Amino acid sequence: MRSVGVEEELLLVDARSGFPQAVAGAVLAAAERQAWEGPGEVTSSHHLEKELQKEQLEFATKPVTRMGELQEEIRRRRHEAARHAATAGAVVAAIATSPLPVRPLLNVGKRYEWMGEQFGLTAQEQLTCGCHVHVAVESDEEGVAVLDRIRPWLSVLTAMSANSPFWQGQDSGYASYRSRVWNRWPSAGPVDVFGSADRYHEQVTAMVDTGVLRDRGMIYFDARLSAVYPTVEIRVADVCLDPATPVLLAALARGLVETAARAWRDGRPPARIGTSLLRLASWRAGRSGLDGPLLHPETMRETSPVAAVGALYQHVRAALVDHDDDELVREGIAKLERRGNGAQTQRRLLRDEGDLARVVTRCAELTTGGEDPQV
Repeated sequence: MRSVGVEEELLLVDARSGFPQAVAGAVLAAAERQAWEGPGEVTSSHHLEKELQKEQLEFATKPVTRMGELQEEIRRRRHEAARHAATAGAVVAAIATSPLPVRPLLNVGKRYEWMGEQFGLTAQEQLTCGCHVHVAVESDEEGVAVLDRIRPWLSVLTAMSANSPFWQGQDSGYASYRSRVWNRWPSAGPVDVFGSADRYHEQVTAMVDTGVLRDRGMIYFDARLSAVYPTVEIRVADVCLDPATPVLLAALARGLVETAARAWRDGRPPARIGTSLLRLASWRAGRSGLDGPLLHPETMRETSPVAAVGALYQHVRAALVDHDDDELVREGIAKLERRGNGAQTQRRLLRDEGDLARVVTRCAELTTGGEDPQV
């Protein structure tokens, strides 16, 4: 069974005001101190890392094969992040953009300094939090075959995960405004069919050799081969407010990878949907989320969110059944349709609370498993 891992980026905010706090350095230092017990001996470790901006943290789960383990791991990592954030007077919020105005501060280090100089406002304003799903593959050839075949389905994951309706103190009009801000990077977004691992690596090398990108870590395709792990990394999702949602996304992502790998082994070619259409599907998903029309992954024509999500489920159902994930996914989709995604929750909180600061602090409570009494 293919293993799965999740990376989540979390926003660091003030517990009372909801404004982002540039305290990642202090939080990581506290985590490092607590990882040491006894003179000169490491008896535990933390799983937090810095990100582009000082107002955010990242963690990665270990690879697992059972979704129940992944659920426990995500909850544990979120609680760990919250515990260490408290030492710096902050809380963590699993929201993909800050609803309140912020002027982010780039983290220290030569890489981030280079990105700031190279990309200007694109880097300086890039305070966004995503959720990346890693799914194991057996080889680069299998991985690229998967990348070629999952392209049309990724926008549905964006819509399901949408959790960034607000930007700089106002409603953006989008469900996932993070996806729009993220696509300012020149290497981000959908890509063409590669056809082989050799062509994939040739393209990546050519992109880095232009000098526009610092290294392979800046290949920001919607899905890519990991430069570190033997995985396909799917990168289209917002970080999700409900800690159960990334588990749903991970199960669907593994289903997509397995379904694509089977099609490749059976000699079935990838759908020849143009990248320009995939960009429109991505935009539509970021704009609508689960509130309006999406583009159907097979026809690229407008359809309802229920129909698009249903098509994704049917596409991967055989793999879900084989992985014992079918019931989890069906229940997860039903819950998402009933409760809404993060963008819908944030907008409802604003209607009920009347204040963006309260939206942020309530989202911080929900991040670590607090119950939403209005659902």
